[in-house]
Amino acid sequence: MTSIMTNSSAMSALNTLRSINADMEKTQSNISTGYRVADAADNAAYWSIATTMRSDNKALSTVQDALGFAAAKTDTAYTGLNSAIDVVTEIKAKLVAAREPGVDKTKINSELTELKNQLVSISESASFSGQNWLYNDDTTANGEVEMVGSFNRASDNTVSVGILTFDTSTSTLVDTNDASLGLLTGDITVTVPAGTGTTSATYFLVDADSTTAASGTEISLSAATTDADVDGMISAVESMLNSMTDAAATLGAANSRIDMQNEFVADLMDVIDKGVGRLVDADMNEESTKLKALQTQQQLGIQALAIANSNSDNVLSLFR
Repeated sequence: MTSIMTNSSAMSALNTLRSINADMEKTQSNISTGYRVADAADNAAYWSIATTMRSDNKALSTVQDALGFAAAKTDTAYTGLNSAIDVVTEIKAKLVAAREPGVDKTKINSELTELKNQLVSISESASFSGQNWLYNDDTTANGEVEMVGSFNRASDNTVSVGILTFDTSTSTLVDTNDASLGLLTGDITVTVPAGTGTTSATYFLVDADSTTAASGTEISLSAATTDADVDGMISAVESMLNSMTDAAATLGAANSRIDMQNEFVADLMDVIDKGVGRLVDADMNEESTKLKALQTQQQLGIQALAIANSNSDNVLSLFR
């Protein structure tokens, strides 16, 4: 039946054209934004996952910055400690030289004084952003420091921040408040020969005018210094070197872990980006092909609607 009141063909063609236009609008949006899931309306589940993971990636970026800051601090402390070890090694060599018969101990002591001043300078200079793990001039002793190391999301979606720690009391060389807390300012008790037996003697290397001073004898030479005294000083310096070497090894291990964690965080961020991309990114090859097909369908739909509308015109010919 042909009706001038209801054009079923035009209605069907118009409905098809509306559907094509909606698909084209969605495809054009995918192409312009680069996402096939740009908001929650597109796919609520994927959008929620992607939004959460993007948020986690921003947190990981901050962790990466914190790890860089931590690496700078450990690098600074390690560099200073390594330089201090070289100076203390030189001091040990000078003390061994003082053991030679007939050597002028006062001249060697002048060298020791300069080397000790260098140790204080190294310790005081090894500071980064106001933190010094080798030198303490505060009433509060150096202790454990915390560094942000990771951002973790558990299976129940609870989040936490992982912390790396280092005990700076093990690396403190000079303490101007309590001399006993510094590896170079604190007392070292050693065994020295005394006649046919042995006795104990207590030495410290650096006098930093600490509020609580060391109770032992400062390692220094004079014409009256005996060979037994020099042997005791060498033993004390060797003990200090061992402690400094242990502290440097611990610092090196901490620095290595920070570097590995930093590399892991960088890789993790890349993996998260890829995972999110698989969920929400648009395939531009597919979208461009789909757009071309929809453009063709749109043109055909417009022609179909035009044909359907022309059917009503044919009714007029019956009345001519």
